[in-house]
Amino acid sequence: MLLTSVIIVLREVLEAALIISVLLALSRIAGIRLNWVRWAIGLGVLGSVIYASNTAIVSDWFDGVGQEVINALLQISVYVCLVIFAVYFAATHKADDANKQRLQALMTVVVSLAIVREGSEIFLYLSGFVGDMTQFTPILTGGLVGAGIGISAGALVYYLLLNLKRDIIPYLSTVLLASVAAGMAGQAALLLIQADWLPSQQALWDSSQWLPEDSVSGQLLYALIGYEASPTPVQAAAYFGGFLLLLGLVALSRYRRKSHADG
Repeated sequence: MLLTSVIIVLREVLEAALIISVLLALSRIAGIRLNWVRWAIGLGVLGSVIYASNTAIVSDWFDGVGQEVINALLQISVYVCLVIFAVYFAATHKADDANKQRLQALMTVVVSLAIVREGSEIFLYLSGFVGDMTQFTPILTGGLVGAGIGISAGALVYYLLLNLKRDIIPYLSTVLLASVAAGMAGQAALLLIQADWLPSQQALWDSSQWLPEDSVSGQLLYALIGYEASPTPVQAAAYFGGFLLLLGLVALSRYRRKSHADG
């Protein structure tokens, strides 16, 4: 139970920690104050507690698939906000107060929604063992260990990014954000398939023999890039389409900014 709780909490924390670390690094190079982080984390934790507390009510929505649909909408919302942020960051070449405030607002929304999605899963998991203290203690201990590892990994990514050349940070950060965002798009597609809002299809491939989803490596890759051992065509389209769309829009935004500057 201890190892299971470590993996489950680590998977949820790592995804949010990676987003926060990348956005923090971009904030530093753009000269944006980091006070937005406290608001984002506070709002996210509050929202996750409220959402987790009302899961039974939400589950009854949409003919009994409310939780799947709302979780999918949260994933899609994070994806859309990440795309808007990445494009706006790439297009912004003047670090004036107005642009900084807009970027802060976007980052606050992204992190808050990500924490609501991931945090609610953690609260639901831990609350299932509250009545049995013999199991709750090791579950809580494992959860704290998993959270600590996830936060430490996020801090490592943050400091690694800051130690790169300043010109490289935006490009690598964009790729990292695109990977996480694409994973969320793929996860949203899976949830909508489970809710019968999208068609169920045969898997394109099955890599579970080489890398099972429930293994430590599989869980970590799930958090980092939305790894799925047997994705359907809809999931694959959502993942790769989401990845390429974000990168393509950012590249177009940078090209237009450069053309405008040269003109």
